[in-house]
Amino acid sequence: MDTILSINGKSHAVKVQDDMPLLWAIRDIVGLTGTKFGCGVSECGACSVLVDGRLIKSCGMPVSYAVGKEIFTIEGTSPNLEFLREAWQEGNVPQCGFCQSGQLIAATSLLDKTANPTDKDIDDAMSGNICRCGTYTRIRTAIHKAVALKNEAI
Repeated sequence: MDTILSINGKSHAVKVQDDMPLLWAIRDIVGLTGTKFGCGVSECGACSVLVDGRLIKSCGMPVSYAVGKEIFTIEGTSPNLEFLREAWQEGNVPQCGFCQSGQLIAATSLLDKTANPTDKDIDDAMSGNICRCGTYTRIRTAIHKAVALKNEAI
């Protein structure tokens, strides 16, 4: 029997084991490869997605957890993610870029919950995402820029 996953507002019927990591269903079965495999032990954040608005690391989460819930990946679209993408480009945030999909999803989660985050809010929210290139200052600056862009648009 097919398992139905709702990803970025679209239903996907997948034939997978219930205990398969959600990451592999998203990447290998559905074909949305923006979510990255980093460490495989839910430590680096490269595999971050939102499930019903909750930030999770999909490499350690079984598919069964996400059934009946809305999964949001970097391929999705939301106002906060769009402001963040613009700020990321303006601030030339990525170096290698590998962690950036997870960074953007974590930042989206933050802005979905906190309209005007402080540096401490940002540092706390982003602490579960590792950037091997060390672009943390640029990430923080870009999050503040995204807030400014959002406020200008209102």
